[in-house]
Amino acid sequence: MAKRWNKTATVYLAVMFVILYAPIAYLIFYSFNSAGTMHSFEGFTLEWYAEVFQDTRLLIIVLNTLIIALLSSAIATIVAVFGALAIYYMKNRRARSTLLTLNNVLIVSPDVIIGASFLILFTLVGLRLGFTSVLLSHVAFSIPIAVLMILPKLNEMSPSLIDAAKDLGASWPQVLTRVVLPFIKPGIFAGFFMALTYSLDDFAVTFFVTGNGFSTLSVEIYSRARQGISLSINALSTLLFLFTLLLVVGYYFINMKAATAKNGGSGVKA
Repeated sequence: MAKRWNKTATVYLAVMFVILYAPIAYLIFYSFNSAGTMHSFEGFTLEWYAEVFQDTRLLIIVLNTLIIALLSSAIATIVAVFGALAIYYMKNRRARSTLLTLNNVLIVSPDVIIGASFLILFTLVGLRLGFTSVLLSHVAFSIPIAVLMILPKLNEMSPSLIDAAKDLGASWPQVLTRVVLPFIKPGIFAGFFMALTYSLDDFAVTFFVTGNGFSTLSVEIYSRARQGISLSINALSTLLFLFTLLLVVGYYFINMKAATAKNGGSGVKA
């Protein structure tokens, strides 16, 4: 019975991966098509990738996207560290549960609702739509994601570590920088990388809060796709997918290295 369930689960996962990755593979395959269409493959070419790199406006948009992603992820991660610490040390269980629920609601809320809310807010306060509005929006929706990555590491930390540091005369800033932060570092990196990928991927929220003269890759790809089929869109989407994949692989190796160092350290101590 167990073998049959395992086989069914394997088939189900295989089907799901095909459904998810087949369109991406199709897009990447035709990004090398010399025919200029997605109907028949005539020959291999890098023309569409060259077109992407020769487009000055597009390169500026790529730079804008990277700046927004890196800056918003860094700010969101810093805020999330203090937010997670506040939730962790909150003694009132009901208040802690309420904060966690509110944090999770922001993650599962539709992007359209979040984007429209930010648009209304920025309009009311008179903030001009552009770099600042996009940055603030990305910071806001990245914070709950980073908090969820950091909290589990805090829950794994033994209170005796902090008590021991205090008994040795460490001040709270020293406890934070020398005990707490090093322990939850994997969670901080996880929160940063998750925020980074969400920022690079986001379209719905950015579409609402971006203004004339400023754009990100997701909005630009959407705008170009509306104008008609061009394989430069395929090339651009392929590069964005590969960059995101590189981030995921990099995060995986960082985690593996941290786990190896931890296990090695445990072996030496033993």
